Amino acid sequence: MMKFRKKQVEVEAFRFGVDDPPGWFAEAEAAGTVEVRSAGAVIETLEGTMRADVGDWVIRGVKGELYPCKPNIFAMTYEKAD
Repeated sequence: MMKFRKKQVEVEAFRFGVDDPPGWFAEAEAAGTVEVRSAGAVIETLEGTMRADVGDWVIRGVKGELYPCKPNIFAMTYEKAD
């Protein structure tokens, strides 16, 4: 077995339903890759359709892809960049 460490990259993110959404989220909604609903958002990701609930993080990856992340996983995986 080999071990690997995730490469350090910077991503942009906001908490859905908590923070004001950034422009890139509105652009994705206008393009049809995000659908905001009353209880959350449906996001078309590279892995398929995923749901973001209020309080989940929505991440914009290094290639502009969007995906939701639960707060506990986000806290274990990411730290604030300067």
